[in-house]
Amino acid sequence: MAPLRCLLPLLPALVLALRPAAGEVRRPLALEALGEAEELAEELWGAGLPGDLPELEPECRRLLAAFAEGSAALTGCLGRRARPVRLCQACHRHYRLLLAQYGNIARAVGNSSESHNCAKSILTSDRLQIVVTLSEFFNETWEAANCANCLKNSSEGLSNSTVEFLDLFNKSLTCFEHNLQGQTIYLSPNNYTEVCKNCNETYRKLNDLYNNLQRMNRQGGESGHSAHLCIDVEDAMNITRKLWSRTFNCSVPCSDTVPVIAVSSFILFLPIVFYLSSFLHSKQKKRILILPKRIQSNASLVNIQEKYS
Repeated sequence: MAPLRCLLPLLPALVLALRPAAGEVRRPLALEALGEAEELAEELWGAGLPGDLPELEPECRRLLAAFAEGSAALTGCLGRRARPVRLCQACHRHYRLLLAQYGNIARAVGNSSESHNCAKSILTSDRLQIVVTLSEFFNETWEAANCANCLKNSSEGLSNSTVEFLDLFNKSLTCFEHNLQGQTIYLSPNNYTEVCKNCNETYRKLNDLYNNLQRMNRQGGESGHSAHLCIDVEDAMNITRKLWSRTFNCSVPCSDTVPVIAVSSFILFLPIVFYLSSFLHSKQKKRILILPKRIQSNASLVNIQEKYS
């Protein structure tokens, strides 16, 4: 089969070489040679020469097709969930499946004992190594998104804290939308008093939970990965904060400013307390220093009286 395969690319050139030039009369020899070349080509193709991936065993071909389908599914999921970012929560099943398909290629061998390893045929048989390149791209994208910090240790689903955060996030957006529908009829577009008032509690809970997740993540939380939060959570919090501060122009509620005012007042009064305590302390020292002089003068006066008596 190998010699036939080597001759196959030469057939078109052979046919062109044997064809007569423009205006040239066909000779019987050329016609015979051309006919023989065409018959040879038909015999080669009719001999069952495979035209698609001839070097792969059927099992290896099946594994490669499964990896191609998994790559296409994951690529489509990543593209559709790019904005707003929902990569980790929507595509983790596709990613897990692709990892399993790549592992099957790396471990599998062909059907016959004489066949080459599927990993060698698919992964390292050429300079481009397209399957390895695709796998590295998906792994790097997944790691850059920090999706492991949104998932359970086994990556079978979202972690409990992520589910809680996304639930509060959806409630916040629902609150924004509900209050916007109620006030657009009566108020100007730049006045979002009702949104700031009615959604304050939900927004504060979401913001506090996000800060707690950041602290837990620095210490290695549920997922066991110490890094940034996953891109889904970060993007959701960024969207909410932009809506709250820039779009709705909601200020910090008064209950949050009370501790700030108390601490600021304490710091302002510290110099006064310091100088007052220093003044009182120095005055007390003066009294202590003067007191021995008086005692000494009284003692000398007693001694003089005893002498004269």
